[in-house]
Amino acid sequence: MAFLEKPAVWIVLLLALLIWGGPKLPGLAKSLGESMRIFRKEMKTMGDEKEAEKKDKAQEDKTSDK
Repeated sequence: MAFLEKPAVWIVLLLALLIWGGPKLPGLAKSLGESMRIFRKEMKTMGDEKEAEKKDKAQEDKTSDK
């Protein structure tokens, strides 16, 4: 992973370890993972809704042209 090669990432990770301590980091990582999962699910839902709106609009345009 290329982003792990940057020194800034390592500094941030070290600071997180110093601030929150080792025992709390797994809980923070789990929480972050769950948040990302929810975010992705909501983004997919929004995309599906937009596609459905486009199909409905296209269908309305076809019926109004007749």
